[in-house]
Amino acid sequence: MNDFLKLGSLELSSRVLLGTSRYPSREILLSALQASQAELVTVSVRRVAMATNEENIYEVLRARGLHLLPNTAGCFTAKEAVLTAELAREALETDLIKLEVIADEDTLLPEAEELLKAARLLVASGFTVLPYTNDDPVLACKLADAGCAAVMPLGSPIGSGLGISNPHNLALIKARVHVPMIIDAGLGTASDVTQAFELGADAVLLNTAVARAIDPVGMARAMHHAAKAGRGAYLAGRMPKRLLAEASSPMEGRIKTAG
Repeated sequence: MNDFLKLGSLELSSRVLLGTSRYPSREILLSALQASQAELVTVSVRRVAMATNEENIYEVLRARGLHLLPNTAGCFTAKEAVLTAELAREALETDLIKLEVIADEDTLLPEAEELLKAARLLVASGFTVLPYTNDDPVLACKLADAGCAAVMPLGSPIGSGLGISNPHNLALIKARVHVPMIIDAGLGTASDVTQAFELGADAVLLNTAVARAIDPVGMARAMHHAAKAGRGAYLAGRMPKRLLAEASSPMEGRIKTAG
């Protein structure tokens, strides 16, 4: 059965999105991308090589058939984020944007009011907006209602590797929004990815968990398989949880002794 992820007009067969920063080398980055089987990768507009002899990383990625998802990392206001998105659309010729508006440099948590303001402005300008947000069901619903193509709640703080801190809220978001839910930030290893999909995530976005692994290529491959397993388990439907034991063998026909 085909199981595609649809983000605006883009249709993907892979549900693992991968970031492209902090890898030990370009060669390891490209090998990790191949191992993860990602089709959509995040890139920073600030990393464009304008006047160097080094091959433009964006052209390298596109030559491998990858779709680019520019982000507005480092923006603190809606105005900054909108300007960055417009520059990205001009430079990379894509309407896709990963919207980030952060509150401070210590937590890197989203600034809710500015994030929602920027999302509305960018949707009105024709962008396919994927906003990085708190694990807040109310804010997620507002972003979806504003026209965002997906919502991207954090699992835990960016780069922390703490995994999923609040599975209850993520389950609430999944139940309430009408767009895909992509878990973004805080996932640290393959079991975190599996849990994200078992909670109903439509995709995960990974960067530090792969880039900072001892073996980034091996971790990327593990993340691919974890996503497949978690998604498969979610679609299959887990058994109900019980407080008491339930025998798997029938009770009829048991051997009984007298006395």
